[in-house]
Amino acid sequence: MTMNVENEGPLHGLRVVDMTTSYAGPTAAMYLADLGATVIKVERPGHGDDARTWGPPFVDGASAWFASANRNKKSLVVNLRSDEGREVLLRLLDTADVFLQNMNPAKLDRMGIDGESLRSRNPRLIYCAMSGFGLDGPDSELPGYDLVAQARSGLMSVTGEKGGSPQRVSTALSDVVTGMCAAIAINAAAVRQARTGEGEIIDVSLLDTDLALMAPRIASYLAGEPEPAPSGGTDSVLAVYQPFEAADRSMVIAIGNDAMWQRFCAAVGLPDLAADPVLADNAGRRAHRPRITAAVSERLATRTAADWLNILGEVDVPAALVQTLSEVVKDPQVIARGALMPVPDSAGDLFTVHSPFRLASTPPRNERFPELGADTREVLRGLGFSHDDVSGLLADGVVMESSATREEVAS
Repeated sequence: MTMNVENEGPLHGLRVVDMTTSYAGPTAAMYLADLGATVIKVERPGHGDDARTWGPPFVDGASAWFASANRNKKSLVVNLRSDEGREVLLRLLDTADVFLQNMNPAKLDRMGIDGESLRSRNPRLIYCAMSGFGLDGPDSELPGYDLVAQARSGLMSVTGEKGGSPQRVSTALSDVVTGMCAAIAINAAAVRQARTGEGEIIDVSLLDTDLALMAPRIASYLAGEPEPAPSGGTDSVLAVYQPFEAADRSMVIAIGNDAMWQRFCAAVGLPDLAADPVLADNAGRRAHRPRITAAVSERLATRTAADWLNILGEVDVPAALVQTLSEVVKDPQVIARGALMPVPDSAGDLFTVHSPFRLASTPPRNERFPELGADTREVLRGLGFSHDDVSGLLADGVVMESSATREEVAS
């Protein structure tokens, strides 16, 4: 089904060419599309973006992973190994405001689509290079994935059970946040582009993103704090700020200031801790964390987590259940916020997650999940290629279109 993939969001009119694969780059481009940009996803013949094959689960052959990072885009399939295919791409980029890519720098140079070459053709182009380790430095050409970035940044070294081995944060954290960082930088460059017509070269990497996520831990270490290790969900600075076991299940309690500590102790019935001057500030509580943790654990084990949530909610102490995903997707707040968005034409079997921002002026955009090559013909005609030109490029294998598009044209 052909659907409108443009809206009147704040980026309406911004033309984005997304040649990234996997997850970080597609996430960045999806957030731009959510904000109203027209995003054209350039894919390889055959299987397209690597994430199209990530699974199971698949729904009617569609990857849930791919769907979660590629809404509101158009799909153009081009064979960039051919001279004609590269010319199609260059013609497209001459019309673009933004270009995202995550290819090897040497390959970009060979194809003539490195940042300097493209900006010499289109000076207003915002060129966003996404990589594992950045555009310079001794390891700039190494391949990078989320797991590698989490390991190298130190993020894994502080994650896991106390005394246990380092663990990966069990989601595509580096990729998702790198996509957010790229979207922030592109939006900033787009403001200047609109004002001056000047483009930009943006350098975003998984390693830099994870270093930013580790900023408080790095700053504390360089200021003299002992090197951190996995702590089982206990914060390195705040006490009490960790999971506990209630009578029936796990919950977390986050005490962020001294007044909150006093309210917490009163609410759960630990007056001795509240009255102890040694524990009056966070430094004291941190120094005596084992004693506090033992007393709090013993007390919380006497009632259910739901009881404690009600009690702590009445005194404004942050707390929550440690929810499983089966609970998360039914969480009343999640549902009320419209956070889970069904993929169009999937009969409710595929979902994406609402972007982590909401604009009062712009309704949620959930219009499109692009089949591979679904928009090849439309994009080429928009670039000025005639009907015969497009037919010739398709016949020669320079570009490809989806089977559904072929059937529509034939009918």
